[in-house]
Amino acid sequence: MAQPHTIVFSSALDEPPERLLAERTALTGCPWHDVRAMLRHVGLRPTRQRMALGWILFGKGDRHVTAEFLYEEANKAKVPVSLATIYNTLHQFTQAGLLRQVGVDGSKAYFDTNASDHHHFFVEDESALVDIPATEAVIDKLPTPPPGYKIARVDIIVRLKREDEPDRGG
Repeated sequence: MAQPHTIVFSSALDEPPERLLAERTALTGCPWHDVRAMLRHVGLRPTRQRMALGWILFGKGDRHVTAEFLYEEANKAKVPVSLATIYNTLHQFTQAGLLRQVGVDGSKAYFDTNASDHHHFFVEDESALVDIPATEAVIDKLPTPPPGYKIARVDIIVRLKREDEPDRGG
């Protein structure tokens, strides 16, 4: 079934983008030391499991992972950790501003190590996210939020399929 382009409105218009940029430019190049510094900077205690998962997550540059994918990577790296701990750690890192959670279809959550303002292409056949710079997707007018609410962040997800792929109806 062909899916329409999706615009997802979710949570950091008032977050200063300089915060994480300054944090990342202060890194030393030693992944273990850098992960420890990142965790301490956002007020998280650098436990062994957080350190190991942070090293796996942030040691490979900007990328998008699911909890299940990170669990597989941790097992390959011989990091003894449960899937529940993976979920808890990903949510702690997200709440601390180290990751951004990107929801696709409400069924799968991706975690983005690039916490700056940007948007995503979602390649449907590959279930993969690809970054779109924030300047490439412009919204002229946002809706007025209901009384008592403010817009926290706007995420745009543009769904892609290969041009030679036949439409599956719908």
